[in-house]
Amino acid sequence: MPSARRHHARRLHMARIAAQFMQEQGVRDFHTAKRKAAERLGVDVRSSALPSNQEVENALAEHQRLFEGSIHQERLAGMRAAALEAMIWLAEFKPRLVGDVLSGLANAHSDICLHVFADPPELFDLFLQEQGIPHDIVERRLRVTRDCHQYYPAFRFAAGDHGFEAILFSAEEIRQPPLSLVDGSPMQRAGCSQVERLITES
Repeated sequence: MPSARRHHARRLHMARIAAQFMQEQGVRDFHTAKRKAAERLGVDVRSSALPSNQEVENALAEHQRLFEGSIHQERLAGMRAAALEAMIWLAEFKPRLVGDVLSGLANAHSDICLHVFADPPELFDLFLQEQGIPHDIVERRLRVTRDCHQYYPAFRFAAGDHGFEAILFSAEEIRQPPLSLVDGSPMQRAGCSQVERLITES
C-alpha cells in the first residue's frame, strides 16, 4: 500500500506541474502539459502512468485559487463580458460559449472559444469578410464519439483586448456537442442567457 500511495502522490505532483505549464506558459494541450511535467520530473512517460486530464484540470483550478485569487476573477469576468458582446454580434449563427471561459479556468493566455453554426458553412466566412474582420482559419480535431474524431474549421480573430476562436459546425450539430477532453462527456455549451447569468452571479 505505501507504494500505491507514493504512486498516487507522484501523479498529483505531476498534475500540479502540468497545470503550472498551462497557467503560466499558455500550454493548451493536456498531453503536452503532462509530457513536459514528466520531463521536468525525469519520469519516463513510456513506463509511468500520467495523471488524467481531470486531475490536471483540478490542479489548475487549485493553482488559480491559491496564486491568483481576485485577479483571476476579474480577468474571467472581463472575458465573459467580451464573450457575451461577441455572441450578441454573432446572433444569427447561434453562438455558444465553450471551454475555459465557460468553465472558469481561463488564464491570461486563453482565447474566448465559441461554437457557431451555419448552413452552408461559407456564410460565416462571408460574414466576417463583410464586417471587415481579419481572421485566420485553422483546423480543430474534436472527438465526436468515443472512437471517432472529426476536423472542423476554426476562425481565429481579435476583438478589443481578447483573442477569439469560433469553431464552425453545421446547423444540425447544435444538438450534438463534441465530447470533452477532460471526462469524455458531451461538451458544455452556454447560450447568451446562460452567460448573462454567469456574469450576474459572479
